[in-house]
Amino acid sequence: MANKKESTVEEKLRALYDLQLIDSRVDEIRNVRGELPLEVQDLEDEVLGLKTRLDKLKTDVETINFEISAKKNLIDESKALIKKYSEQQKNVRNSREFNSLTKEVEFQELEIQLAEKNIKEFKAQIEQKKEVITQTKEKLSEREGHLKHKKGELDAILAETEKEEKALLKKSEEFEDKIEDRLIQAYKRIRHNVKNGLAVVPVERGASGGSFFTIPPQVQVEIASRKKIITDEHSGRILVDPLLAEEEQEKMHELFAKI
Repeated sequence: MANKKESTVEEKLRALYDLQLIDSRVDEIRNVRGELPLEVQDLEDEVLGLKTRLDKLKTDVETINFEISAKKNLIDESKALIKKYSEQQKNVRNSREFNSLTKEVEFQELEIQLAEKNIKEFKAQIEQKKEVITQTKEKLSEREGHLKHKKGELDAILAETEKEEKALLKKSEEFEDKIEDRLIQAYKRIRHNVKNGLAVVPVERGASGGSFFTIPPQVQVEIASRKKIITDEHSGRILVDPLLAEEEQEKMHELFAKI
């Protein structure tokens, strides 16, 4: 903390602008990746969803096949009972027993008809689900192919930039340590609120970088004197003079080349 307090205003401005250049380089790297990580995540979620749907459909088909087997067993049992009741009818002692057995036979015949109707419906359901399974498999195959392609793109970009990004993030932390906490908090707040994350900008053609609002000559003189930290009244950005900016850009260009 002591080293932070001993820094001159110029040293603070240089450190802030260096930090801005490093963070802007990290932003550039992340912009190259763009929406790819989100696209890959969305595709992974979609593939997982399709696989879950396939598993459920297959389970449904298994359940329906179990129901069909149960109905077939019921038909066999009903046929056995019909045979049994028909045999018993041959040995009845009166019409009341005969009619009672006849009703049992009719009931079992209705049970068979209902079971056969159920089996027919179940088979129709299976055909429908098999069609959906085929469509889902086709979509899953297409999505998996798309995911593989997008992952390949992302992996290639990460292979090129991951090492540099990590090194830059480490440098960003090192430069933050050179600057007092109050200024770091202000820098981060401005960076969060402004376009393109530019919290520290040089004066360009009499205006703050990226702005069309002219800075009064007297203020430009104060900025160039590097005696105090001055912010743009319109954007809130911290301002540095063009010469300081050029010197730090050259220094950072050399640092980036080594990473």
